[in-house]
Amino acid sequence: MSIPRVSSNRSSSSSGWKYEVFLSFRGEDTRKGFTGHLYTALTCRGINVFRDDKELEIGKPISSELLDAIEKSRISIVVLSKNYASSSWCLDELIKIVECRSRLGQMVIPVFYDVDPAVEREQRGNFEEALTKQEEAFRDNIEKVETWRKALIEVINLPGWELKDRYESELIEDVVKEVRRKSSVSGSRLMNLKKVLVGGVSSCLEQLWMQAEIQRPRVQWNWRQSSIAPTLFPFFFCVISTNIYR
Repeated sequence: MSIPRVSSNRSSSSSGWKYEVFLSFRGEDTRKGFTGHLYTALTCRGINVFRDDKELEIGKPISSELLDAIEKSRISIVVLSKNYASSSWCLDELIKIVECRSRLGQMVIPVFYDVDPAVEREQRGNFEEALTKQEEAFRDNIEKVETWRKALIEVINLPGWELKDRYESELIEDVVKEVRRKSSVSGSRLMNLKKVLVGGVSSCLEQLWMQAEIQRPRVQWNWRQSSIAPTLFPFFFCVISTNIYR
């Protein structure tokens, strides 16, 4: 995989994320079509996206750079096309995505591109067929295939978007809106946290001030015993009389 091409008008680093979106997809299925158009739509809206643009080398393990990009992304969009589960690389990405969702609270948006989620959730569609072939290829490491299966089941059971008979442009617009909505919700939660922290500091300062007021020595003055009282009394009487008869 290669260093991603990133286009953005805003940065995610201030919120702890390096990227707002990580795109996981099977290149042979959607790179030059749906995923390419989705990437363009996201970046045109100023959304910082990680997308791999290099063809995979068969047998080469997933790169640490790619795993790092997944971990530093706020949202992962998984484009589940027919041959997605045929790629061990895609399945390794999926394991990392599921891990980050559980450990870091990463948001995951599955997109069902020309696959029926109802069929796939029953494990009798394209994905199960692909995993059966993976079991034959990894017969000495069946545990790995089971880990792929669990990750895939977890993701396809999440709320997502389905192409069905719609135009791709409509699906892309819906996904972009969902990304922006999730980003704004996450941002509002951060603002609420800041308000809570600021409010907590203000409350502490107010309590300290009240405590200081209670402990501050006060001076008592008895005007009847004061020598200036007789002097000021005619003045107060004059002011009061003036206001009554005005």
